[in-house]
Amino acid sequence: MREFLLLIDTLEDTVEDAKSEALTGCARVGRHELYAIVDELRRAIPEEIQHAHWIAAERDEMLAQARREAERTLQEARQESARLLGAEELTKHAERRASTFLDKARLHKRDIHLDAESYADDILKNVESYFERLAAVVQRGRDRLPDGARA
Repeated sequence: MREFLLLIDTLEDTVEDAKSEALTGCARVGRHELYAIVDELRRAIPEEIQHAHWIAAERDEMLAQARREAERTLQEARQESARLLGAEELTKHAERRASTFLDKARLHKRDIHLDAESYADDILKNVESYFERLAAVVQRGRDRLPDGARA
């Protein structure tokens, strides 16, 4: 671009330095000199265009790379989100199972407690029955004793 602008400045200087015609204000410029400057402009334009294409290609590559990086980052974020949601769901499932297990354990404890009380009551009934029978035996033994032997 710099070379192109310098050539335009050279062209402008050539026109300004040209001899003016009297009364018309037209300038006389050497044809060969102008053609030489135009040829250099033509050569400079492709260089500038190539440079502009190179800059555009670099920009496009940078944008593509940024898009790929953004997509990769987004994909990683999605995977991390899914992993965290999966972990959260797993935790909730474990909590539900633990709660169910605790509920069953409480019911089982209550059943065991009730069974233990029932068992104890049965044992005490048997003991009571045994003592009642024993008391009846004792009473019958006492009844068999003569009246004076009883205290």
